[in-house]
Amino acid sequence: MIESGENALDNEQVNHETEDQKSGFIRMKKFHFIMLLFLMVFLSAGITTFALAFGDEQAVSVGTDRSEFTKLYSTFDTLKANYYEEIEEEELINGAINGMVQALNDPYSDYMDTREAKSFNESISSSFEGIGAEIQELDGYIQIVSPIKESPAEKAGLRPNDKVISVDGKSIQGMSATEAVLLIRGEKGTTVTLTIERPGVSGSMDVSIVRDTIPIETVYGEMIDAENGIAKVQVTSFSENTTEELVEALNELKSQGMKGMVLDLRQNPGGLLDRAIEIASLFLPNNSMILQVEDREGNRQEIKSSNSSQNPDVPLVVLVDQGSASASEILAGAFKESGNIPLVGEKTFGKGTVQRAQNFKDGSNLKFTTEKWLTPDGNWIHEKGITPDVQVSLPEYATLTMINPDTELKHSSSSVEVQTAQKMLKAVGFDPGREDGFYDDGTEQAVKDFQASVNLEVTGILTGDSTMKLMESLRNLIQSNDTQLQKAVEVLKEQMEIEKE
Repeated sequence: MIESGENALDNEQVNHETEDQKSGFIRMKKFHFIMLLFLMVFLSAGITTFALAFGDEQAVSVGTDRSEFTKLYSTFDTLKANYYEEIEEEELINGAINGMVQALNDPYSDYMDTREAKSFNESISSSFEGIGAEIQELDGYIQIVSPIKESPAEKAGLRPNDKVISVDGKSIQGMSATEAVLLIRGEKGTTVTLTIERPGVSGSMDVSIVRDTIPIETVYGEMIDAENGIAKVQVTSFSENTTEELVEALNELKSQGMKGMVLDLRQNPGGLLDRAIEIASLFLPNNSMILQVEDREGNRQEIKSSNSSQNPDVPLVVLVDQGSASASEILAGAFKESGNIPLVGEKTFGKGTVQRAQNFKDGSNLKFTTEKWLTPDGNWIHEKGITPDVQVSLPEYATLTMINPDTELKHSSSSVEVQTAQKMLKAVGFDPGREDGFYDDGTEQAVKDFQASVNLEVTGILTGDSTMKLMESLRNLIQSNDTQLQKAVEVLKEQMEIEKE
């Protein structure tokens, strides 16, 4: 049996989460806690963050010798006394703090006021409702990091690197991820409309998404080739119970005859640092290097595996893609460099800085970058990502953007969405004969044939349920023709053959 336990990191720089501060997480853009769009934030969203528990704010001596604050105080007093409307002192103070953090020009550092911090803490400690995607702020825009498995965001077709331009018609350009999350989040069953821009696709599109409860399950295991004893385990994020979930899944799969495993970290935006270290320790020999942390003076701290239990003694291959970030990258780097475990898929996101967290007495929170994190071999993957040993992309149709089901596509219409629909129809076996965005007789007939195949009213018009069914069919096709998984299995079989020799 595989056992899990608390990873021993007796170091004052690395804080294990406490009940009053769930901040031991790895976050991704901005502040970083990128924030899960299920807004969400379901666990630390994001990319690498060692969060230090400072507790209450530290006392700072501000006396007459602090001349650098003279202009700040003068500005505050001037506005308070002379501004034409009554002002809220707290808003000015929060604005001043925000200004200081923004002046760092660091998308991974951020200040959350009391309301934002409360929303975030509630999201990571209880059930959450939203659309189920993680976001980051990048160059003044809100960007999708990755949707969560089986979430409304995934089903609607959101993909990594999609830009969210507006929410319910309100522009969010220039907003922080925290501010955007407060707009996108909402009760289960309600609808939010996101205006999306996708790299490589001209124009923008509206995507209506019905919010739902986002499941907290983070590990999905299955035997995908019982004859050869090959299992796949997908880890969608690193939350409080991920280690235990993984151990349970591994034990169950071993009882089913698992002889080799594909660990799927695609679209995994990260999460709690401790969980990534624990999981690395499950697979790597004791005292193996997992990562290094480097401060601004160049001093490095080595973090190694601590595993007194038996490792899963089966060949392993790891799947990654551009949505693999933070804790996923730490794990991938450790496996590749300390475990000689093959990585298959696409280059990872690339986030290599460390943040700490300071809670203030009023409930607000400051997150700021303090160090770099490096792979076991000392590589800094920031803004570069980790290149897999075997690079494989999904089929071209897997990158198609979503179609707004509220839009009516019909004969003689012409648009980018018509072109997308034509490509989808061809992919699922209903070739319209053209892919140029003009809705002609052939396109109409292809839609009719598709509608008949899924028992919908045959109208030749693509809208509503027809659009949703078409996107669902495409999603099922992508899952059944997973070229990255197929390659990973191929590599795994080679590994298993080597083990036999």
